[in-house]
Amino acid sequence: MSQDTLDRARTGDEQAFRELTEPYRHELQVHCYRILGSLADAEDMLQETLLAAWRGLDGFAGRASLRTWLYRIATNRCLNALRDAGRRRPPEPTPPFDPPEPTRRSDVTWLQPCPDTLLERVPDEAPGPEARYDSREAVELAFVAGLQHLPPRQAAILVLRDVLGYPADEVANMLGTGTTAVKGALQRARAQLRRHAVDPERMALPGAPGERELSRRFADAFTAGDIDGLVTLLTDDAWLAMPPAPHEYHGPAAIAAFLGTFHSWRGRRRLRLIPTRANTQPALGCYLTEPDESTAHPAGLIVLTVGDERIHAVTWFLGDDLPHRFRLPATIG
Repeated sequence: MSQDTLDRARTGDEQAFRELTEPYRHELQVHCYRILGSLADAEDMLQETLLAAWRGLDGFAGRASLRTWLYRIATNRCLNALRDAGRRRPPEPTPPFDPPEPTRRSDVTWLQPCPDTLLERVPDEAPGPEARYDSREAVELAFVAGLQHLPPRQAAILVLRDVLGYPADEVANMLGTGTTAVKGALQRARAQLRRHAVDPERMALPGAPGERELSRRFADAFTAGDIDGLVTLLTDDAWLAMPPAPHEYHGPAAIAAFLGTFHSWRGRRRLRLIPTRANTQPALGCYLTEPDESTAHPAGLIVLTVGDERIHAVTWFLGDDLPHRFRLPATIG
């Protein structure tokens, strides 16, 4: 950042402001996504962050880097959004069939997937020396979902400390609190997150041969309605979730019961799948025809949490905007 560019931006030069902030745009959006769990909300918070930075640029004293200053604004905007009484969960969808009783009902239903095309635009910025997660782990679906179980302030502190590697005193300055409070909140957040996230040692590296083979076998069995074949691909502790529906199914038997009900309802409807990637994991865009029709319409997006030998989780996202976000076709003829 040059002083000349900063001075021009402070005088109202919009091009200079874009030069200052553009290098951080995509990483700020991913930061907001981690805390909020919603890509749509993250886009809104990114715009609010940049607007607040534009209006408050005279208050940037340069004691911290511009990047740190922007992260401070973005984090506090996200916390404000989570506290906002007007933020509502998406409505629970009504399935076209009678699903079996779920293992549990999740209170985290606003989770959305993030296309890898966005993650690839984030600069490979080295985290601070105190970071505990690498860039891949910190955007995996289990990690982002785990953050949504934390109190918002704890989630923000964990991301700032363990993902971005900011020292405790800097995080305290960002959030207007004390270092002791930051350390205590981080300790509680780490303990809570361990109960929800998949052990990274059990997961396949993105693009590994085992990952590709498992996702291919899952797609073949799912398209064919081969429930027994699907079950053989799952770990004994696998989960199936369907945001924004709260239903979650634990274990191969419960998952098989749900998928069996779906495929019985499906009947003569043809199922088409298009491979893509979300949160550094294999994903499948789903399309379904009506009986005896040829045009398939969107039916959600499945994200697979894959290990070296089996699948740990199947997250079937429902949402009309998913094809657009993942640059998938609106229909398949």
